Amino acid sequence: MEPIMKWAGGKRQLIPALERYIDHEALFAGQHRYYEPFIGGGALLFYLEPHNAVINDYNPELINVYEVIRDAPNDLIDLLRHHQDNFNHDYYLQIRSMDRKPGLHNLSPVERAARIIFLNKTCYNGLYRVNNNGHFNVPIGSQDNPDIVMDEKILAMSNYFNNNEIVLRSGDFEDAVVDAQQGDVIYFDPPYDYEKSGFTSYNQNSFGRDDLARLKRISDHLLEIGCRVILSNNDTPFVNTLFGGYAIEHIDAKRFINCDGTKRRNGKEVIIYGNR
Repeated sequence: MEPIMKWAGGKRQLIPALERYIDHEALFAGQHRYYEPFIGGGALLFYLEPHNAVINDYNPELINVYEVIRDAPNDLIDLLRHHQDNFNHDYYLQIRSMDRKPGLHNLSPVERAARIIFLNKTCYNGLYRVNNNGHFNVPIGSQDNPDIVMDEKILAMSNYFNNNEIVLRSGDFEDAVVDAQQGDVIYFDPPYDYEKSGFTSYNQNSFGRDDLARLKRISDHLLEIGCRVILSNNDTPFVNTLFGGYAIEHIDAKRFINCDGTKRRNGKEVIIYGNR
């Protein structure tokens, strides 16, 4: 199954490396649960399609998208088709500016989900970014005919959510794994660490090294109770030192976030694994 959201730091290109650390037989026999506390676009989840999973994101608008896909896919498709039919530069600015007005939270869950998907498919580089006031501020992209409706993908994802045990949560990563048990698989894909500056502000609440250190403590606890823990991050000295007791695989990965296409280049990332 393909993701419907393009999300900064998406893991589609790392899937062949990541799946080496997944015990498919145990996970898909229904014996254990799969957790992804930083779900984003969910490339690994939708590739694996586990039968029993908990997915979480700190961004409630993103989780609302998945809830609406689960609960009201046809209503969502109808509204996305309306956005598709009306798409132009002025319409994009009109939809983008809705979070600058008091009425945003009066919108129905379906309307909010359709807005986020529309912006994701029509903004520059599919980037989700808000300012300190929580206002979406990405300019329009250059697509002439973006695929906004995605009816087949949405219906397939809705079918997956409704025919498996998939729990949706929105909050802190620590709360997302509070009920993890022995044998469960947890994949952490937090905002990446950078030696200088980098893109870490997916919303107005940034994720820093203190948070990464807390994630390490949570990972240690999960290992102690018998979980399998997988992480991905930038290959920085801080990350390598912090997770020095874990198995660390160094890999090459392409970078797609930089707004200047000439500055997108290969970088070093790490896959970090722990199992006891």
